Amino acid sequence: MTAEPDALAVVNQLRDLAADPMNRRAIVQDQGCLPGLILFLDHTNPQVVYSALLAIRYLAECRANREKLKGELGMMLSLQNVVQKPTTPGETKLLASEIYELLQASSSAESEPPEEAVSSRRKAQFFLGSSNKRAKTVILHIDGLDDPSRRSLCEEALLKIRGVISFTFMMTVKRCIVRIRSDLKAEALASAIASTQVMTAQQVVKGENGDEVLIPFPEEGSLEVEQNVDLPDYLPEDESPSQEPDKAVTRVGNGQDGNSWLGAATNFLSRSFYW
Repeated sequence: MTAEPDALAVVNQLRDLAADPMNRRAIVQDQGCLPGLILFLDHTNPQVVYSALLAIRYLAECRANREKLKGELGMMLSLQNVVQKPTTPGETKLLASEIYELLQASSSAESEPPEEAVSSRRKAQFFLGSSNKRAKTVILHIDGLDDPSRRSLCEEALLKIRGVISFTFMMTVKRCIVRIRSDLKAEALASAIASTQVMTAQQVVKGENGDEVLIPFPEEGSLEVEQNVDLPDYLPEDESPSQEPDKAVTRVGNGQDGNSWLGAATNFLSRSFYW
C-alpha cells in the first residue's frame, strides 16, 4: 500500500474480510484484529462503529468463534456501552444488542442450530465449510425480511437454486450472506426472492470510498434459474472462476490477498493503538 489507511478504511476492509466464512477463524485468531475492533466500537465516527459491529457479527456466525469473542477483554462492556450511549443511532443499537445477546448465549450453544442455519436435513447440508475455494460471496439486503415466517420463505426460495452453497441470515439488519458457485449470477438470487411476492433484494457492494452501497436488481425477473429438484448430498467443487470478482463486497478464493490485507490491517492497528 502506498498510503497509510485511515480507521474507516481499515474497519471496512476487516468487515469485508469477515463477511467471507473462509476468513473468520483467521481473523479471530490474529493477535491484533479483535482488540482493534473493540477499540473501533468507541470511535467518534458512527460509520466506523457500525462497520466494526458488522465485522463482529460476521465473525460470530462461526460458532467456534463465539467463546473467544465473548472472552476478549472489553468486548461485552464495549457492546453494552454502544447500546447505552444516548447518541448511538437506532440501527447501530439494535445490531450491538443482537451481538451481545448472541455472545451471552454462546455457553449454551449446544442446544441451538449452527450459525443460524436452518435445521432440517435438506437445509443443513448446504453448510459445507470452506472447501469451495472458487465460490463467491454475495451479500443481499432484503426488504420485507421482517420475521421468522418471511425468513422461511426466503430459505425455501434460495434452496431451489442450483449453485447455492450456503446462506446465513442477519435479521436485525435484514441481510442474507449467500455463498454461490462462481458461475451463478447474483440476479438469480434476487429473482428467487422476488418470487415470494413479499420480499425484494438489493445487492450490498463496496463503493469507491469503502462505504457500503445498495444496488437494486432489474425489475423484470426474466432470468432463467436452474432449480434443484432433488438436493444432492454436496455441491460439486469444479467451479469456474468468478467473472465479476469486483462486484461482491468480499472477493473469495484468493487467500493470499486476504492474508496480506489482514497483515496490513493488523500493523495499522498495532501502530495506532498500542504503545
